[in-house]
Amino acid sequence: MTVQANIGVAAQQVLAKLVAGLEIEFGHGAGEALARRFLDAEESDFVWDARVCERWLGALDSEDDFGLELDRIAVVGCMDGAWYAAVSIVDGDGQAQGLMARRACASEGEAREFYAGLR
Repeated sequence: MTVQANIGVAAQQVLAKLVAGLEIEFGHGAGEALARRFLDAEESDFVWDARVCERWLGALDSEDDFGLELDRIAVVGCMDGAWYAAVSIVDGDGQAQGLMARRACASEGEAREFYAGLR
C-alpha cells in the first residue's frame, strides 16, 4: 500500500520521515546527517511546500532569470516544529525557484508579525 501526503500537510513530521527513509536506505546513524544535507540543498522547495500562508509581493526584476517571469512571494510556514517567515522566488507554474530571505521565528505569532512587515 502506498500513502502519499502533501509536505505542507505533513510539515511537522518532514524531518522524521526523511530520516527514517534515509536510514532504511543507508543504515542507522546516517539518516539524520543526510537528511540535514538534503534539506539544506533543497531549502527553497521545502520552505515553499511547508507554507501555511502566502502573499504576493511583486514581480522579480532580474536580468538573470533566463526569460522566466518570476514573482516574489512572502510566506509563513512551519517545518519540523520550527516557524519561519520567508520571501520565495516562484515561477508562473507555482514552483519555487529560490529564496531571497528566510527568518527563523520562536513562534507562529512572531513569524506572522515578521511576514506582515515583508515588502
